[in-house]
Amino acid sequence: MEPFVRVNIKDGEPERLSIRSWEEAFPELSVGFTGRGGGAGASPYDSLNLALHVGDDPNVVIANRAKLAESLGFSFEAWTCGEQVHDTRVGVVGAEQRGRGRLDRTSSFEDTDGLITNVPGVLLTSFYADCVPLYFFDPVHHAVGLAHAGWKGTVQQIASQMVMKMEEAYGSRPDEIRTAIGPSIGDCCYEVDEHVMSRVRSIVPEHSQRELEEKVASASVNTGKSMLNLKELNRIIMIKAGILPSHIECTSWCTSCSTDVFFSYRKENGITGRMASWIGMKER
Repeated sequence: MEPFVRVNIKDGEPERLSIRSWEEAFPELSVGFTGRGGGAGASPYDSLNLALHVGDDPNVVIANRAKLAESLGFSFEAWTCGEQVHDTRVGVVGAEQRGRGRLDRTSSFEDTDGLITNVPGVLLTSFYADCVPLYFFDPVHHAVGLAHAGWKGTVQQIASQMVMKMEEAYGSRPDEIRTAIGPSIGDCCYEVDEHVMSRVRSIVPEHSQRELEEKVASASVNTGKSMLNLKELNRIIMIKAGILPSHIECTSWCTSCSTDVFFSYRKENGITGRMASWIGMKER
């Protein structure tokens, strides 16, 4: 069953999908992924662009962010994000870091692609246009996290770094953490060269090479290229990190196939907006 379910919204509200099963089981949780509609942006960022680094009017981006936060039941002051650089640094968000990055990039968590918090009232966010959003929730220690995983972050195993950081910061146990893999470019559309595939093979255990060939990468019609399944690769990395397979939700949405719903960097030749993933625990 598809874990990311489109939310029924009123006219003019930000388009979004939620992990409905998580929100129903844990009412304190707000978690999901935005679409591209329901914002104030003009072409080529129309309309719910949520990133400040793509050339859009910053005032429009900030207005879109505030609108989304409000629609989720959070104040805009809760919006917290990092400056993504396709690496594996994970930032720990305490109450004093709440709101970093919401108005400008200079105040965001520097060179950071993963964020975790155990503070209610903090809304963690990160930005995408084909890369893989990863979600983490520990219902025992009441902690949440987000990670941005392009191919570089994936092969550097940011998913494992997130699990280790939650263990270190909150005492989380891998077998208690729930994870989800969100809308991103699928292996139907994501063609990569041998440089990327050599890095992929280097992180897959020898006994899993058959699984890699069957589930992670297939031959492209173009000689020397492969079609890469980043979602499945992140799932394998999560299991290696101790996450139970039954605790991993994985979407079937492909951002490149669905540009009526999502921005896609590859499909739109690099000139487009960014969706946001979000996760946060509501204040009681």
